[in-house]
Amino acid sequence: MASLRCLGFCLCLPLLLPPPAAPAPAPVSRIDWASCGILSRDLSRLLAVIEQNPVLEEMQLSEDPQNWPPRIRCIDACDPPTLDTNNTRCLHRIQQALQHYRDLLGSDIFRDQPQPRLESTMDQLLHLVQKEHGHPPRHPVGSHQTWKHELLRHLALKRLRSFAAVMSRVFTHSAS
Repeated sequence: MASLRCLGFCLCLPLLLPPPAAPAPAPVSRIDWASCGILSRDLSRLLAVIEQNPVLEEMQLSEDPQNWPPRIRCIDACDPPTLDTNNTRCLHRIQQALQHYRDLLGSDIFRDQPQPRLESTMDQLLHLVQKEHGHPPRHPVGSHQTWKHELLRHLALKRLRSFAAVMSRVFTHSAS
């Protein structure tokens, strides 16, 4: 009889315990993913029509730093499954890179060949991403020797093309 009472208590115990806590909901993103996707595709289109210099493709600067510019890496969690649950780290990296490229476009490297349409599109993208993550401080790009400008401009645009392609994929996935 004692074993039946114990069995009855064990069967009723789950009814007496509070329900398990629900998993914490992922933070709701206030970012306008669709607008970011459109702007990032526009940026890619603008970059595609800028003429590339094949001679500069083969040239490199010996002092080209490893982290110039910030790149989206695996640890930035920009893969589709992670973006669906937590996009904070990825958006932060995108914001860093956008700010870096925006600063480059306003630097002496582009003084001879300003890119107002690129700057405008990047400003719009930055505005949308910064709504979510705040405004980072601007970092003025150091002055470069004039003879390096054409090569640095070429490298910046080449890397911006790659970044824009990845960023466009991130925003397109997240908008769907």
